[in-house]
Amino acid sequence: MTRWENYLASAAKIIGAYQGSLPLHHFLKAFFKEHPYMGSRDRRWISQLVYHYYRLGHWGKELPLNERILAGTFLCEHTSTDLLKALQPAWDEQIQLPLEEKAALLGLPVTAERIFPLVTELSPAVDTEAFGLSFLQQPRLFIRVRNNKLDKVLKLLQQAAVHYEVFENNATIALPNGTKIETLLPEKSWYEVQDASSQQTGNLFRPGKNEQWWDCCAASGGKSILLKDQQPGVKLLVSDVRRSILENLQQRFAAAGIKQYEARVADLTADRFPATMGQQKFDGIILDAPCSGSGTWGRTPESVSFFNQEEILKYQQLQKRIAYNVIPFLKKGGALIYITCSVFRQENEDVVQYIEENSALRKQEGGVIAGYGQGADTMFAVRFS
Repeated sequence: MTRWENYLASAAKIIGAYQGSLPLHHFLKAFFKEHPYMGSRDRRWISQLVYHYYRLGHWGKELPLNERILAGTFLCEHTSTDLLKALQPAWDEQIQLPLEEKAALLGLPVTAERIFPLVTELSPAVDTEAFGLSFLQQPRLFIRVRNNKLDKVLKLLQQAAVHYEVFENNATIALPNGTKIETLLPEKSWYEVQDASSQQTGNLFRPGKNEQWWDCCAASGGKSILLKDQQPGVKLLVSDVRRSILENLQQRFAAAGIKQYEARVADLTADRFPATMGQQKFDGIILDAPCSGSGTWGRTPESVSFFNQEEILKYQQLQKRIAYNVIPFLKKGGALIYITCSVFRQENEDVVQYIEENSALRKQEGGVIAGYGQGADTMFAVRFS
């Protein structure tokens, strides 16, 4: 058996064993730990084959497993690969063809709905075909440059001969996925790893000096750091239901040089939660709500194969519950920033409607932030007041 056939066999073994209960990258890590004889090149090739397979979503399920794995490489790659040269040389010769012509060679149309069967659940502003087909491409790595260090960051990237793209705001830089950014940019205070669409949510913040803001589902704190960079004088409360997450946030804040804030463990869904807040009122509340994460599935394409559609409603109910509990702590005339990394209408526009029907708040601006045209996540962000 050739090296390439071994790679294909290993990828098929992984796919046959994987049931979706763990993130795929954790499953792969455990698999390779059990097979220590595989070198870094072996692991890279096998992982790539597995990810290509899951990027197909629900397309081509009628194909034999090995053929579908190779078809994933054919559809996702655009330059010749040694693996296809060895196992499917006719496909490798046509690797640069447009997607439609590749699909014709395979005898199966490649459409958004064949990849992503939940297209009827998408927010109306999402371009169905562009979003679905975006799964065939690995998203890029994005950083947000801080503290006016753009020139220094670009100099280090140029010295390392790393391909990059600077966005119009001169703070967002796109890099190839897998770039060892910690090695290239050892000074952590110069940048934050943050998706381009996530960075754009900050356009809705606009905090004033000495205002009181609450990042109520703060997680690792990316939105809070963005808020503090806009207005260092803002008085910030961060909360999350998980103590371990807040500990990670505190480490991230320390690396970013952020010291003035309050952190609190809080279950925003609990009946007794409102009583724990006392008379506190905020000029702004960032509600980066727990969600399906469907706008980020380009980074975890296995999610398309294992997600249960019934989960969408469960997330929506959670989002409504949290919104209902936090809105009373917003000052009159204050701003609520509702954010998800979902593409589903039930988690986005339907929750906006719920907030308007159950409070005095009204949507002022915002909506879908489409990342599928630039290798970024797709998000939803709305400012209410």
